[in-house]
Amino acid sequence: MSEYRKTHPAGLFFVTLTVVGWINVFDRSIYKDILISNLKHCQEKEGLQIYAYVIMSNHFHMVAAREPDKDLTELLGRFKSFTAKKILNEIKENNQESRREWLLKLFEYFARENKQYDKYHFWQYTNQPTLLYSADVIKQKINYIHQNPVRAGLVNDAANYIYSSACLDSPLKVLDI
Repeated sequence: MSEYRKTHPAGLFFVTLTVVGWINVFDRSIYKDILISNLKHCQEKEGLQIYAYVIMSNHFHMVAAREPDKDLTELLGRFKSFTAKKILNEIKENNQESRREWLLKLFEYFARENKQYDKYHFWQYTNQPTLLYSADVIKQKINYIHQNPVRAGLVNDAANYIYSSACLDSPLKVLDI
């Protein structure tokens, strides 16, 4: 990974995590809730500081940092590994999941592309961390995050999309900048 895409302590970053093949997994609340639960864990136990976020159908964005002297890139790697296992298990075990066979075949297909994965590959490799270097850039990225569901046609007002920090009723609480 190039130095451009690595994080470092004391930085504030715009991060994007994307499902392989842009597969729409997070159009079901059960899978979004797994992300929320694990983000909460990372906030409480791992020093993850989230300032804005949105979960879309096949990716999520956040503006985040980690406590000083702790590596955000390393945490994101563990987060991706844990959530991938949890979500894939939920897909396998969920009798209500009408797309189970199709989803598992797609994740299996993407795993064949790389020998690093035994059976399934869920997240794309990169986290796309981008250092936010000014107040204007931070504001622009937070606006981009909050407007994502509006641009996708999911809501008319960003404040109405529950899986976003733009919503007051969001299940994930974020820090003020």
